[in-house]
Formats: sequence, C-alpha cells, structure tokens
Amino acid sequence: MVWMLRSFRLENHRSFRDEHELLLMPAYARGRETLPVVAIYGANASGKSNLLDGLKFMAEAVRDSFAVWGPDAGVVGRRPFKLDAGKRADPSTYVVELIQDGVRYTYGVEVDDVRVREEWLYSYPEKRKRVLFERVGDGIKFGSTLDESKSALEVLETMLRPNALLVSLAAQLKVFWVLPVYRWFVNSLRFRVNADGRVFGNEIAEFLLERPEFKNELVDLVRAADVGIDDVVVAEEGFLEQALTSLVFQNAGAGKTRSALIDASMYRYLAELASEGSASSLKRHVFHGGALPRRPTVHLIHGGCAEPFRLDEESAGTRSWLSVLPTVLSVLRDGGCLVIDEIDASLHPLLTMRLISLFNDDRANAAGGQLIFTTHDATLLNAPFAEEVLARDEVWFVEKERSSGASSLYPLTDFKPRNEDNLERRYLAGRYGAVPELFEDRFTEVVRGDRGEA
Repeated sequence: MVWMLRSFRLENHRSFRDEHELLLMPAYARGRETLPVVAIYGANASGKSNLLDGLKFMAEAVRDSFAVWGPDAGVVGRRPFKLDAGKRADPSTYVVELIQDGVRYTYGVEVDDVRVREEWLYSYPEKRKRVLFERVGDGIKFGSTLDESKSALEVLETMLRPNALLVSLAAQLKVFWVLPVYRWFVNSLRFRVNADGRVFGNEIAEFLLERPEFKNELVDLVRAADVGIDDVVVAEEGFLEQALTSLVFQNAGAGKTRSALIDASMYRYLAELASEGSASSLKRHVFHGGALPRRPTVHLIHGGCAEPFRLDEESAGTRSWLSVLPTVLSVLRDGGCLVIDEIDASLHPLLTMRLISLFNDDRANAAGGQLIFTTHDATLLNAPFAEEVLARDEVWFVEKERSSGASSLYPLTDFKPRNEDNLERRYLAGRYGAVPELFEDRFTEVVRGDRGEA
C-alpha cells in the first residue's frame, strides 16, 4: 500500500505569513496522479527552507505530540511569522493531501503556542467527502462510518491532551483508521540533513546490515559517481585492522613484502565478504561469545590502495553522495517522500541531475517514490544533454517581499512556459522572479572603500 503526497499547505509558519500551497499534481501529464519530483528555487533567505521546515514540523507533531511533549509544554517547535506582531496570536495551519489507490485523504491541524485549536481527517472514496473526525477546541466529532464502539471513541476523548494531536494519540493506541496516515508521516516521509562522515556513517552501516540486498546497488551508484571508490565495507570497529594483521601473519613465510602482504590480505578479506555476504560475515565477527558488539563502521575501498579510507577522509562531495544513497534507495524501492534542502550542496551538477532522473524513471522508481528539494542550480532547468531533467510542472519558486518580509510560493506554470523556452536563461534573467536583487556597483565600492563623500 503506497501513499503519495498530493499537496502541502501552510500558513503563519516562519517567513510564510499568508496561506500558500505546494501542489504535486501534474499540469500536463494527466495520466498520473502525482508528480515524482518537485524542485523549489529562490534567492538566499527567500524562505525555501522554511517551506520544508513547515512540513517537518507537522511530521514531528504527528510523531511526538502525545508521546514526547509534556502536558504543560504547549505546542513544541511552533514558529509563527515574526515581522507582524498580530500574527503571533493567530494560529498556524498545516494541511497535507495524500492519495492511495485513487482515494484522497486530507489531514490538517491548526495550532497556537499552547494548544491544538482544530484538527481534521477526511477521505474521499468515489470522490465524495467522508469525515473520519473533526476536532474543534475540546470537542471531537467522529464519522459515522467508523467501526470502533462508542466506548472506544470515548476513551480517545478522555485521554487526549489540549497540546496533543488526536492522530498522535490514536496511533499509540493502534487505532487502525489513523495508522496509515500516521505511518506516512513517521516512516514514509524522510528528511535528509547534511551531516559529516561520523554522523551518517552509522546510518550507512545500519542500512547495509538491515538491507543487505541493496549492497550491490549502493556500490554501483558510488562507482558510477566517479569518486574513486570501488567498494563499501561494513565491519566491527577495529575488526578490519585485526583481520588484515592476522592475514599478513598467515602469509609471512611466503617471502612477500609488507605491501604485497597487505594487498593479498585485503583481497582475501573482500573475497570473504563477497562470498558470504557482508551481513553474515559481520554478524560472525561481531558477536564474540555473547559479548556486546562494538559499533560497526564503514570502510571505503579505493582501487590500488590496500588501506581502506574512513568517511571523514573523503571529500565533502563524496560524503554528500554517500549520505543520501541509503534513503534514495529505500524510497525508490519502498515508496515514500524524500525531502532534501539544498540538494546541490557539494554535488556536481551532473551528479545532481542523475539523482533526480532516478525518480523520474518509471523503471527505477517502480514504487512511486517522490523527491522534493530546494536548489540554486539553474542548470537543472536546461540540461546540457537531450533528456529532460525537470518537467515544467515540477518547478516552483519562493520569493520574499521586500516590504513585508513575507515569503510567497508560486509555480513555473503560472508563466505558461513553452517546451522550447530556455528556462535556465529566463530564470537567471529574472523573468520568473525568485532571484536576488544584486547591486553590482556596491560590491566593488565596499571592497575599494569608495563609498562617496558625505
């Protein structure tokens, strides 16, 4: 059962003072229900990240508001528009529209600093609205189609706190009609955060241990990126060095040099992993007579080098590529929605294009995974090769009003672009807005110290 995001709407969140909605519905290809990719462009500090932050806040509230937030903590993490004093007292609103097997679901919340003001969940079987529940203040109205007994629904009302979402509470109690929506937020909606090698190394190791069937695909994508890595090995911390030393001593009588011994040892070690499988090999070496295992680590094998590299020894671009691959592979195979802020950070434009193309390829993305990202990379709008990277209805812009400081969100389709238009050139020329207003003379004046006479 694959759920897909159809739209996200927010109001009074950070720089988004007014209501704005991001649509993932195709404007041209009517044969599909949702878009696999959405790119969001805008100048620095325009509010692109704030849009994604609104979706993340909603996901955290669904996950944590009942189980983690304290009863007197209020609505944790709410950040209303600051540049208008009147908006602080106004509620913030967040709404998603999801679709599963042709049936739409709408889930929305309205919160202030202290409590949940409103919350609702609707479905639209056969395009007719069906109320699952509506909450206004302390009152909850459940839909007539729910199978739970009246007493079970009364338990929900009794346990619900003012600062907790009903979906968050009902999921903890395994109420079946909220679990699909809850699981989409908690399991299928994935946010990628930039991290150094020490942080995401654990994630890569856990991914390869839990999903060993993805090992070959991950390694192939690493090789295809031309970063010089031939293999990715997961081993218990310290075990790799111990294994190499042991194998060197085993070959000590062969009259080989130390370098040759290490090369031979590495070959045998990798051959063992290849034949037995990384996960099984690791499990055999990690568990020593019931002792607690040490933390598994990731080692990167470069061709012609006997000593493996640590993640923190790789370039920022290599680390960025490696960090995103586990989530990308999971979403492509299992479905879900991957949200990346600044997808082009430390990645070459051609590599970013190939990553996006995976989601736009029906064979690579058979599960209907979605990718939402922000970027400054205008080359994605007009790829240097024949194939299209971003369709015209996959591009959105965020622009901040100079007078109010409020962000606005709007699609490229508002400008009715034609297939033959050079979107990159038009965007950089300011035809679509969402570019910085630069005063070039000021840059040189500041550096030269030539600011004019008083």
